[in-house]
Amino acid sequence: MTDLPTPETNQPNDLVGIGIGPFNLSLAALAHGIPGNPHPLAATFYEQRPAFHWHPGLLIDGASLQVPFLADLVTLADPASPWTFLNYLRTRDRLFPFYFAERFHIQRAEYDAYCRWVSDQLPGLHFSHQVDAVRWNNERSLFEIDFTQLDKDGEAEALGRAHTRHIALGIGTEPHIPEPLEPLAEAESVPVIHSADYLHHREKILAAEHITVIGSGQSGAEIFLDLLRARPTGREKLHWLARTQAFAPMEYSKLGLEHFTPDYSRYFHALPESVRDELVPHQWQLHKGIDADTIAAIHDELYRRTLHGGWPDTTLTPGVRVRTAGRVADTRVELHLEHTQQNTRSSLTTDAVILATGYRERSLDRILTGLDPHMRRDASERPRIDDRFRLVLDPTVTGHVYVQNAERHTHGVGAPDLGLAAWRSATILNDLTGTNAYPLPARTAFTTFGLTPQKPTIPTHNPDLIPLAQGN
Repeated sequence: MTDLPTPETNQPNDLVGIGIGPFNLSLAALAHGIPGNPHPLAATFYEQRPAFHWHPGLLIDGASLQVPFLADLVTLADPASPWTFLNYLRTRDRLFPFYFAERFHIQRAEYDAYCRWVSDQLPGLHFSHQVDAVRWNNERSLFEIDFTQLDKDGEAEALGRAHTRHIALGIGTEPHIPEPLEPLAEAESVPVIHSADYLHHREKILAAEHITVIGSGQSGAEIFLDLLRARPTGREKLHWLARTQAFAPMEYSKLGLEHFTPDYSRYFHALPESVRDELVPHQWQLHKGIDADTIAAIHDELYRRTLHGGWPDTTLTPGVRVRTAGRVADTRVELHLEHTQQNTRSSLTTDAVILATGYRERSLDRILTGLDPHMRRDASERPRIDDRFRLVLDPTVTGHVYVQNAERHTHGVGAPDLGLAAWRSATILNDLTGTNAYPLPARTAFTTFGLTPQKPTIPTHNPDLIPLAQGN
């Protein structure tokens, strides 16, 4: 292993992004050619994966985004940007087919292809780079970032260090596996997989005699529908279990969707911490329900299988939790179940399990260990994040650490929503440059959340930040 003499290690960056998912990719796209700024922002982004891929295990044929195509990386902040989804279509000579298709919600695979198109062209993106540590250098008033360059096999190849005035964390989420099923998911003799890996194991799953899907959200519904369509009529042998009290539709009314506006994010952030913590679990149907079209497609497929008499060999049961689980003769899985309303228990033996059990925010602590003495935390020991998406650090740290998709506890259900990506990125860049480079709307919802509406923070011109904006 050798030290890595890359150009970005010699000259301080204005911004280093850690992680290249949709949110930091949005930030990188808007940072490339900021309007009104004659000098480019010195921005570098690191990602340990070898290339951009967005949930590749869930790009099921026909599965659509739950947000309109306007929720791309840039449009809701800068519709004239060269990185819009519509411009992507234009470069592919697909504008007219898209126009006639009349699709407001595009397929997930198309969104992934669009993001990869952006990532392939943007400068300053470094894949196969794993960030190992972040520190504040008080003497230089810069962050130090240690990273490892990986080879094609993911092995360490070289070490490097970058310096930057500011950081943007976009390390995303990770699949959540319930504790009773963790030992089973780690073994390989019987397929027990998270939905994030579904397509990688689909053929093996379909070869199983009996399949169980656990989870009541969109991923669970899409996987159940895909399995159902692939199984012969009358011999489906499918179970679908969920903790929720129903296979409930996602809240998709127009006023309900206003919970995913900047107005609501500002309102939520201004609430007391205890109120925010109480609100989030009750808002699960805003983001954990099932698209109504998917529910209809499942019902239509089940109904079609009754046309010649009989019922499909499927069991759909909500209100069930998995207490414990174990293997039977190393070839099957036994799930020990409890019905939360009946207060009854039973067991289910199955040949394969797909865990559509959602995702959890990745802990910032591993990467930010070196900043821990400077971090301010709330009553639950979570990082405090201000209204401009900055970690609250002690005054000795003059640089900012911006956070993307790790702020649900401070900004609400919109934190992981793609529809707020461009607005959040623009907010970060406006704050970072001390300008109003991306003018943002003062009002975004018909709903007035609270008796005292929260006004947006408009950055004021700060002469001290001019060198930063010019990349000097």
